[in-house]
Amino acid sequence: MKKMLLLLLIVAGLLAGCTSLALPPELPTPSKVFDAQGRLIATLSPQKRIPVPLKDISPNMQQAIVAIEDARFYQHHGIDPVGLLRALYHNIRAGKIVEGGSTITQQLAKNMFLGPERTARRKIKELWLTIQLERRYSKQEILQMYLNQIYFGQGAYGIEMAARTYFDKSARELDLGESAMLAGIVRAPSLYNPATNLNGARERQSLVLQRMVELGMITPEEAREARQKPLHPQNRLAGQTRAAYFVAEIVKYLQEKFPDQPDLAYTGGLHIHTTLDLDVQEAAEKTFQENFAQQDPALEGALVAYDPRTGHVKAMIGGKDFSRSQFNRALARNQPGSAFKPFLYAAAIDRGYTAATTLECKPVSYEIPGQPPYQPRDFNGGYHNRPFTLKEALYTSDNVVAVELNNRLGPQTLVAYARRMGIESPLRPYLSLALGTSEVTPLEMVRAYGPLANGGVLARPFLITKILDQKGRVLEENSPQLQQVLDPKTAYIVTDMLKGVLQPGGTAAAAGALLDRPAAGKTGTTAHFRDAWFVGYTPQLVTAVYIGYDDKSRSVGATGGQLAAPLWAKFMAAALRDEPEDDFPVPEDIIFVDICADDGLRATPFSSRVIKAAFVKGTEPTLPSFWGSTTPWGLKLRDLLQQDVNFLPEELWKTLKDLDPGMEKKNH
Repeated sequence: MKKMLLLLLIVAGLLAGCTSLALPPELPTPSKVFDAQGRLIATLSPQKRIPVPLKDISPNMQQAIVAIEDARFYQHHGIDPVGLLRALYHNIRAGKIVEGGSTITQQLAKNMFLGPERTARRKIKELWLTIQLERRYSKQEILQMYLNQIYFGQGAYGIEMAARTYFDKSARELDLGESAMLAGIVRAPSLYNPATNLNGARERQSLVLQRMVELGMITPEEAREARQKPLHPQNRLAGQTRAAYFVAEIVKYLQEKFPDQPDLAYTGGLHIHTTLDLDVQEAAEKTFQENFAQQDPALEGALVAYDPRTGHVKAMIGGKDFSRSQFNRALARNQPGSAFKPFLYAAAIDRGYTAATTLECKPVSYEIPGQPPYQPRDFNGGYHNRPFTLKEALYTSDNVVAVELNNRLGPQTLVAYARRMGIESPLRPYLSLALGTSEVTPLEMVRAYGPLANGGVLARPFLITKILDQKGRVLEENSPQLQQVLDPKTAYIVTDMLKGVLQPGGTAAAAGALLDRPAAGKTGTTAHFRDAWFVGYTPQLVTAVYIGYDDKSRSVGATGGQLAAPLWAKFMAAALRDEPEDDFPVPEDIIFVDICADDGLRATPFSSRVIKAAFVKGTEPTLPSFWGSTTPWGLKLRDLLQQDVNFLPEELWKTLKDLDPGMEKKNH
């Protein structure tokens, strides 16, 4: 009978040992992320750890890990037959693996000294090393080494890095609920990662707490309070600093692409080749740091830069400090303000309007069924009470003209053009949409400005060019996806209009002085100065800068031209330092004409305000301007218009003929 019992114990121990071997603690192979030139951006599982003494680890954590991993840790001498039997019993009862048979000392020996192979020879080595560890070190020393060695997922090795990664605190500050959740991760970090599987992690936490109650470490009331306490584990990379928001998006993409292997990015040994340019990214990070150094610590921002010719995302910043906030504002929706206007003007040019078309900025009221009349005002709250050419209206960001233009085209037309150019967020087809009242992301804005920079061609943004597994096999490969969405002439005319934003008289003239190369862009400022934007571009690079508070009740207190545009200009100057100062290619049949800003007609030597504008050949104004003229013929023509704005074309022609007999009649 005794021999039979001994045999059963041996068999049970072997079975539990096999169970332990089937689910060993993960020994990840680091994945590497490279930039577009093959330079290493980040190693995703690089044994990121911060060793700490046992006295700096919360007693809650010490008890929790012992309870779930090795309840008899302080009683055995490294190898625990009782623990093997207990694990077997619990696993059979649960119908799944809920407890391993390896002791903490065995796991430490395995992690520190052995490879991942599963052989009888390796098991013998493990047992021998376990005995040696127990002989050489005290239980406290073994527990300290173990807690500093084990892998907790998301690139975090050791309890200090895990505490910082998941809960943004030190190991000594972990409370009971946090400790139980972290202790529960160790058995299978991919499966019980609380940032990606909170429900599973909660179940595991509950099991840890129950074991602590059974072992007399805590009371049932303490366990109940720990279960009920809300926890907000962070989804972040342990110790990640350079291009942190970009790399976090890479990890998120891999987790979504391989849902059955959520920790593959950290443990799969992948080589991930991306579109990021480290030089451009570092220029963005340096500019951001300098810009925000003297700002309110709560003020946040984002920057996205991409190549409109390929769709390569060259830089991404989602906030000032990834270690403080992992919320990626480059992918968050906010109202863009007047930065949305270029889509409206592209629609207008396509529909026969020109840069010289004039609309008045004057008091106007639009009837909205079921709502009070909509009465748009200019940025300063008033009106200019004069006509604007479309070019001047865009580069000075006149709101009243933009709303009237949207009224004439129809808000659905604006929605269609924004969609065509790359905006995917929900858009509300209201007259106010012209002023950027629907929320979009910075990444969407660079995508939608891309066709303006690239001859009407939309390049879909992407972050990853190729993913290779450990054996060099290609898991995924991406190439540019290009689509002609605008007439090249329309794209160029709008770009020519937006160049004025960075020139004297434009809303970002000061920023234009910081960037000594051809460029175009648009400022955006939302109601009550809540958000500031600038989206601008050269032929090589489109960049969106967003600045605002996460708390939308707060105001940035400045315009996009004052706050976002200078940051954009400094970044672009640094990012393009070694790039040629190319201008935008001029499409065939585009011509340039000097027009009078007061009436949109062809400028004369007497015009006081002259704008050079681009036109499709045949659409340019041919009549000379008269508003700025003090000659007899100019005064007479002005008087005629003031007396009767509905004069007959022939009467106008007769007047011009009388003043200049050599003038030839054209179809105006």
